[in-house]
Amino acid sequence: MRVFIDTPEKIAEMAAQKYVDLLRRKPNAILGGATGSTPLGLYAQLAKLCSEGKVSFKDATSFNLDEYVGLDGTHDQSYRYFMNENLFKHIDIPIERTFVPSGIDTDPATAAAYDEAIKAAGGIDMQLLGIGNNGHIGFNEPGTPFGSITHMVELTESTRTANARFFNSIDEVPTHAVTMGIKTVMNARSIILMAIGKAKAEIIKATIQGEVTPQVPASVLQLHPDVDVFLDYEAAALL
Repeated sequence: MRVFIDTPEKIAEMAAQKYVDLLRRKPNAILGGATGSTPLGLYAQLAKLCSEGKVSFKDATSFNLDEYVGLDGTHDQSYRYFMNENLFKHIDIPIERTFVPSGIDTDPATAAAYDEAIKAAGGIDMQLLGIGNNGHIGFNEPGTPFGSITHMVELTESTRTANARFFNSIDEVPTHAVTMGIKTVMNARSIILMAIGKAKAEIIKATIQGEVTPQVPASVLQLHPDVDVFLDYEAAALL
């Protein structure tokens, strides 16, 4: 793990440069996307660089980590909607080459087919991750087997509470999600993990310096050969 610590603005710029470097080297790269408040600065940077002609996504493909069960892509809290509004509309990626797990078709075979689609595309070149306060990556909650592939999960109350700020009330927060599994994430050739804010400091310490255990799903990243961790000063405070 390579750890970079700076302001939220600076780490967004540094992470964006990873995309520039990858896409210059491999214009048809397969990108793994993530949602939440953490990557918003990065996505704004990518939109800016694209508008300036400094990076192009026209030959790229993206696969997102996860989606809420029960929300279709038109729902303003679905992750498909989030990606369209915060990134895809602002860059030159063809929308038909952007993929998000289905939150409506919850057949296990459909989830497994998502992994097959990633494999058929050539595998993910760079996977972006945020991290939950309990260490989840994607929606792989504590206790998720490291060998898991894309699957449906029941969200913990702590995760639903953390995400309630995006909804009118916690009652509206879905109870389940479809997520890439930990094995799916670890199959990516490279990984970017981003965390911002003092609320993430303890789990970042456990992820980077603690025991590798399914009880801290993100700790498995210690076993990956190519991980860049971008932290602001608050998230890095306990390292």
